[in-house]
Amino acid sequence: MSLLFETIRLQDGILQNIEYHNIRLNHSRKSLYKSPDEIDLEQVIQIPSTCRQGLYKCRVTYSKEVKSIDFEPYLPHVVKSLRLIEDNTILYNYKYTNRGSLNKLLTKRERFDEIIIVKKGYITDTSYSNIVFFDGTKWLTPSTPLLHGTMRSFLLENNLISEMPIKVADLKQFQKARLINAMNPFEAGKDIKIEKIGY
Repeated sequence: MSLLFETIRLQDGILQNIEYHNIRLNHSRKSLYKSPDEIDLEQVIQIPSTCRQGLYKCRVTYSKEVKSIDFEPYLPHVVKSLRLIEDNTILYNYKYTNRGSLNKLLTKRERFDEIIIVKKGYITDTSYSNIVFFDGTKWLTPSTPLLHGTMRSFLLENNLISEMPIKVADLKQFQKARLINAMNPFEAGKDIKIEKIGY
């Protein structure tokens, strides 16, 4: 079985949304490895003095136990266009280090910056993030994600976004989209025009 990982935003020495990472990590450990105990990432992660100012990506690799913790400076990847790619069998319901199926789809993006994976007609995720759409009044996220991201969970629990099934045909109802994940919070997201989503 592939190892799993959590990517945590480290902003000026503070681990962001750590409670959501704890929930997902411990849920994965219990579901896949029958681990009876729980890990508190705040107790496990020792932040180096060199990473206490600025924005860093903290990557925790684990299975039943934490295997490694790595830090690196983070520079956001700017995405301005998205290509719809269909895959009706893809599964990525745990955050595995083996991203072969996602990376294979990503090679099909052609002139586009990133892909949106469509499964059985429904919008799921991009290759590395959840996605939200703005209809002119509210922000909505697909109720059919491949992976339940920590930022997505935070936004839903705080009623900042809502979820609903979104088909490819529904995209014309929206004005713009944003990509969200642990490293890319909603408020810092860059808008992508709906007309920049194509085949």
